Amino acid sequence: MTEVLTRDTELLSKEDFRTALEDAIKGREAKDASFSTAWAEGKLTREHFARWAENHYHYVGPFADYLSYIYANIPEQFSFAKDFTLQNMYEEELADVRHTDLLIKFAEACGTTRERVEDPRNMNPVTRGLQSWCYAIAMRENFVAATAALVVGLESQVPSIYKKQIVPLRESYGFTEDEIEFFELHITSDVVHGERGYQIVLDHADTPQLQQRCLQLVRWGAEMRFAYTRALYDYYVAPDLEGSK
Repeated sequence: MTEVLTRDTELLSKEDFRTALEDAIKGREAKDASFSTAWAEGKLTREHFARWAENHYHYVGPFADYLSYIYANIPEQFSFAKDFTLQNMYEEELADVRHTDLLIKFAEACGTTRERVEDPRNMNPVTRGLQSWCYAIAMRENFVAATAALVVGLESQVPSIYKKQIVPLRESYGFTEDEIEFFELHITSDVVHGERGYQIVLDHADTPQLQQRCLQLVRWGAEMRFAYTRALYDYYVAPDLEGSK
């Protein structure tokens, strides 16, 4: 992996570039962060999930906004990239049911309220940092690099995270299928989103410099999501577990 990430004077083949993008996430997956591990091991309470939802809303809630900035930066001739980005926005906000409404339904099942979830004062500082990073990348970066960061580095991880977490939601924590619809939806939809994101990056990162920028932003995106997930444990779970010892 190190050799690929530092060879910035030659254009990687699509096959090698795909491998490098995947390697840029490895070792930084949010599914392995402490909050995810505690979730999978049945150590959390509904109060912990409520705090997760209150933070997660402010990371994923503006996802269509992030994408809108990327969309505005895509040249007209790249119709596949424009169509995918627009479709992704549509699915977040308008198709069938708004994704954030499903998240709020889960949050209410955990004992919090829509008002608390929507209140940005309930974000911790690391969540605010992740949200700000997403906005900055979407606004400032080439559309290919921004897609690499947000769709490959962040969104493509979702199925592996939620597949690990949804079984204990049913079996350990006792949530109903209706209450966990948010997770079911994203296990399937984000497989498609992630793959389309990969295709945009593979097709349009057409210089060594742009490929390297994409790899850097995928790596940073994975690190940002890992840090965000770990901070949820540090802020909300660790004090409870340490206090119970």
